[in-house]
Amino acid sequence: MQRAEPLDEAPTAGARAPGRPRSRLFRPLPFALLVLALTASAATTLGSAAIPATTVVALLLNQLPFVALPVEGPASWERIVVDVRLPRIAIAGVTGAALAYAGATYQGVFRNSLADPYLLGVASGAGLGAAVAIMSPLDTSTYGFGWVPLCAFVGAGAAVTLTYVVARAGGEGGAGRAADTALILAGVAVSAVASAVTSFAMLTGGERAQPIFSFLFGTLNSANWERLLVGSPYALLGAAVVVPYARVLNVLQLDEQQAAELGIDVTRTKLVLLAGASLLAAAAVAFAGVIGFVGLVIPHVVRMVYGHDYRRLLPLAAVLGAAFLIGADAAARMVLRPQEVPVGIVTALVGGPFFLYVLRARGGRA
Repeated sequence: MQRAEPLDEAPTAGARAPGRPRSRLFRPLPFALLVLALTASAATTLGSAAIPATTVVALLLNQLPFVALPVEGPASWERIVVDVRLPRIAIAGVTGAALAYAGATYQGVFRNSLADPYLLGVASGAGLGAAVAIMSPLDTSTYGFGWVPLCAFVGAGAAVTLTYVVARAGGEGGAGRAADTALILAGVAVSAVASAVTSFAMLTGGERAQPIFSFLFGTLNSANWERLLVGSPYALLGAAVVVPYARVLNVLQLDEQQAAELGIDVTRTKLVLLAGASLLAAAAVAFAGVIGFVGLVIPHVVRMVYGHDYRRLLPLAAVLGAAFLIGADAAARMVLRPQEVPVGIVTALVGGPFFLYVLRARGGRA
């Protein structure tokens, strides 16, 4: 039996990256959690008002019953830490984890380490949904979570659904390279149409369209606890869909025909994984707008250091994705303070050069 050619260079399930031994310097998951904790701790002290770490600790402990520690500094610092920075850090963490988790899943499904969580039109569909909400007479601040993230979530889901319908209409509803290519091309087409409509709304909307720019560049300045509580279940549901398929993702890296011979329904498995990953990406966009490169950079870094085993790759990508976006948001708040830079610009400045490096490395191996 001749082995089918994969879409991308994919090692045997669980194998180490070629020429790069798996790191044993740190235990991966505890080390990643330590990085996340340190990053989140530092982010609570940074901003237009620099708050000492000891003061932040005292303010947090004072939220517990029967604790009343003395705090040096203005009374407004408590509101800044508890009601502004903590929900912002939490949402940045959930968003970064969701994008990295979705990116790793997309890369596994398409066997291509350059696949992105926005591949099937999630970003453009969410942008169009947000534009519709912003340009409509709806009160965009209604119910805390707001109409903008809600419409963005619906738009992202509609775009992915339309992408799948278009790909199926082209006659490529099964598995294999042709079906994957049809799905990707359909995603490109849907993204182009949605982006064109969004651009038209920005050109004709005048001052009312200004918030669309913020959404398309990614922003966390409207983060609050209510948004976190409303949106998190969707991200958790998407992750829960993908988690049982970690071992199956390893098998899919071999060959679809071999996977089918092992009893895996390849077509159904791919649809389930893409649905879960798209739900994760849609929740992330609803939280914070369109933030690029997180889902591309973080899984690739984890794969370079710790190998291709998805049972390890998925949780590590989630934790380090959360740390990366929290750190990027802290940098966005600091670089021009008191003015904020959209966090999507910071991730692009990091991810763009990394993407070029990956392309150059792949070209060298080719």
